Amino acid sequence: MSLPNEQIEYSRKDLSPKVRQIGLLLFALGLIIAVAAYLTEPIRASFMNLVLLMFLLSVGLGSLFFVALEYLAGAVWSTPYRRIIEIFAATLFVLPIVALPVYFNIHDLFHWTHLDGVSKDIALSSKSGYLNVPFFTVRIIAFFLVWILFYSLLTRNSRKQDAIKDQLLTKKNIKISAVFMPFFALTVTFSAIDWMMSLEPHWFSTIFGVYYFSGTVLAALSVATVAIILLNKNGYLVKGIISDHYYSLGALLFAFINFWAYIAFSQFLLIWYANLPEETFWFLSRWENGWMFFTIGLAFVHFLVPYFGLLSQPSKMNPNRLLFMSVWILVAHFYDLYWLIMPTFSKGEFVFGWMEIGFILLGFGILVLIFVVFSKNKNLVPVGDPKLKRGIDFRL
Repeated sequence: MSLPNEQIEYSRKDLSPKVRQIGLLLFALGLIIAVAAYLTEPIRASFMNLVLLMFLLSVGLGSLFFVALEYLAGAVWSTPYRRIIEIFAATLFVLPIVALPVYFNIHDLFHWTHLDGVSKDIALSSKSGYLNVPFFTVRIIAFFLVWILFYSLLTRNSRKQDAIKDQLLTKKNIKISAVFMPFFALTVTFSAIDWMMSLEPHWFSTIFGVYYFSGTVLAALSVATVAIILLNKNGYLVKGIISDHYYSLGALLFAFINFWAYIAFSQFLLIWYANLPEETFWFLSRWENGWMFFTIGLAFVHFLVPYFGLLSQPSKMNPNRLLFMSVWILVAHFYDLYWLIMPTFSKGEFVFGWMEIGFILLGFGILVLIFVVFSKNKNLVPVGDPKLKRGIDFRL
C-alpha cells in the first residue's frame, strides 16, 4: 500500500518463490536426517533436538522481547522493520511441536526424572519439589501459553493499525509490553534452568539465566538483521532505509557480543576462584576428553571474531559485512548451545557428525518457512504506525 500524503513509499509484494524453495529444501534435508538420527541413536538425537528447541526459543522469544522493547522505549529507528521481527516471533507457535520429541524422551535426558536415583541422592531430594515431572510439565505448558498470548495481543494490534491507523493501538501495546516484560524475564530464566541447567541437576549457577538471555538477544537480532538486509536489497521494504538504520542493528549486535562475553567470563571466573567441586565439575566436563579445543574455540567463534568484525563504525553500517557477521553469530549461537548441552550426553569424548548437521539445517529451514508462512498477505512494514515516518527519517 502507499501513503503519499505522508511521503511514505511502500508497496507490498509477495516473496520470491525461491525463498520458499530454499526453506523447503533445508527443512526436508534436516527432517530426513533428524528422523534417521532418532532411528539410529535416539538419545543423541534427543539431545540435539533439545539444542534445536533452545535455538528456536531464542529466536522466537528474543524477537517478541524486541517488539515489546520498542514500544516501551518509544524507539523510532526500528519501526520501519518491526514487522520483520514480529514475523520471526511467530516461531513461538512451532516450539510445542519441537518440544514434543524432547519431552517424550525426558527420562533419557534428565537424571532427576528417575525417582529411584533421586531418593538416594540428598542433593536431588532437596530439589525434588521443583524438579519433578508433573511440575516440569505444568511450567512448560504455562510458558507456551503466556508467550503465545502476548504474541497474539501485540501483533494483532500492530496489524490492525495498518488498516485503521489508530494511534491508541500503540498506547495499548505499550501497556501490554509493560506487563509482558516481567513475564519475559521469569520465563526466559526458568526455561534455561529447566531445559539446560537441570541436565546437570547437581550443578548451579546464579547467572545462567542471564547467560542464556544474552544469547537469545543475539540470535533474535541476527535473524532479523539477515532478513532486513536481504529484503531491503530486493525492494521489499519501505524506501528510505539507509546505512544509518543498519548502524543501530550493528551497534546492538556489538553491544550484546560484549555482554555475552562479560557474563560468560564472570560465570567462569567466580566458579574457578571459589574452586568448589559441586561447581567446577561442570566446566571440567567441557575441558576433558576432546572438549578442550571446542571450549577454546567458543571464545574465538562467539566473541573474538564478531568483536573485531563489528568493532569499527563502518563495519556496523556496511550491509555486506553486517550480513556476514549476523550469519556468523547465528552459527555461533548454535555452537554455544551445543557446548552447553551435548557434554552431558558425551562426557567421554567430543562428538559431532551428520546428525548434528541435520538438526542445524532443520533449524534454519524452519525459520525460513515461518517467515514465508507468516508474511503471506501481510505488510512487511507497519504502515499504520505513527512513528513510521520518523523512523524512516532517522539519522545518526
